[in-house]
Amino acid sequence: MLTAGCDVGALTTKAAVIKDDVLLGTAVVRSRAKAVQSAFDVMDRLLARLGLSYEQIDFCVSTGYGRSLIPFAHSNMSEISCHGRGANWLVPSVRTIIDGGGQDCKALRVDKHGTLVDFRMNVKCAAGTGRALEMMAESLGVDVSRLGPLSQEARDPIVLNKLCCILTQIDIKRLVLEGRNRADIAAGINESAARYILQLVRGLGPRNDIAMTGGMAKNEGVFKYLERELETEFVKFPVEPDVIGAVGAAVLAADESRRNWSVLPRGR
Repeated sequence: MLTAGCDVGALTTKAAVIKDDVLLGTAVVRSRAKAVQSAFDVMDRLLARLGLSYEQIDFCVSTGYGRSLIPFAHSNMSEISCHGRGANWLVPSVRTIIDGGGQDCKALRVDKHGTLVDFRMNVKCAAGTGRALEMMAESLGVDVSRLGPLSQEARDPIVLNKLCCILTQIDIKRLVLEGRNRADIAAGINESAARYILQLVRGLGPRNDIAMTGGMAKNEGVFKYLERELETEFVKFPVEPDVIGAVGAAVLAADESRRNWSVLPRGR
């Protein structure tokens, strides 16, 4: 049985294919303006690499912001369910997942089957999201991928405590003009984002094992700050953390297939 998952996010779009409970592969592309094109971009790339066609996929689940728009998906599910199921499928001991996405951040708790028990999500501001980090990196004059490594060189991290991303950007630009150490500013940016995430996790009530998914999990500054504050070492996945939602969607697609749903594969 071949199943697929497609996670259309605000910044990147991910895909995963599973065959008989074995992950065959994943792919990631930058999201375009239209969710449909992003979905075809990533799935075309992954299927070509695996030597497969759309017609061979028995069931596909889409997730993310554009999940309801994907024509080759048989059904769609929330990214909360997909991240929880995917994390638990890869590492069965996981009970708490921090999903650091491009436009939002979530903290969720699952049971031993990967089923959602409870969650918290930022709803008032972009603070603590991947997009906020991108904006702050631009103000610092570095690519967002450099924030993590650069912050590890900090000697005296600067505290950024404005409640608004725009005001924080203004502070960062002022600090740069003052000639402050960029590594110290980068550390302040990461810790500022991590503090917002930490509020969600503590509001949820974390339980071990804890894992972090989404693109922000690649930022070692954010990742290490959360580990330190929560006083635990996070679980490491055998795949990149930003594809966990797509993996979970593919696993949920397999779950649906096992329920003997009668569906016809949808090709392009």
